[in-house]
Amino acid sequence: MLKPKNRQRLRRKEVADLAASLEAAFGCAVFSPETNVDAADAGPFRILLVEGQALGLLQDGRPLLTVRGALAYRPTRRHVTVDMGAVKFVYNGADVMAPGIVEADAAISAGDFVWIRDERNLRPLAVGEALTTGGEMRVSEKGKSVRSIHHVGDELWKMDEP
Repeated sequence: MLKPKNRQRLRRKEVADLAASLEAAFGCAVFSPETNVDAADAGPFRILLVEGQALGLLQDGRPLLTVRGALAYRPTRRHVTVDMGAVKFVYNGADVMAPGIVEADAAISAGDFVWIRDERNLRPLAVGEALTTGGEMRVSEKGKSVRSIHHVGDELWKMDEP
């Protein structure tokens, strides 16, 4: 099980910058600058602990929401919807292949961080990095569209379980 190490409390200005970046990217209100946010190392991840819960990640210096963060803050942008046949693969950490995608936010650019949801419940399953644009994801019939970074059931997910 992952344990946070090298924990550092972020300054109010750093927290405000992270919150603004996440809000602009995902279209949802996240933590306020007055919220206690710590950055810590947990295995291969640099995590953002918001009031003790891992609700964000820093990947290559850029912030993104964890799956628990997507559940808590309910983002409205940068979503990729997969069909129910792809859910078990995404749930097990597989990258998202183009044939499994039924819908994608048109504003997604290659290199953007995205969150993946199932078509029936529209609940977050994973977060990843887009390899193609949102428009290409919708029409493409083959190839990889999203590289998975974190998914439900992985070590980071289990870290916040009681």
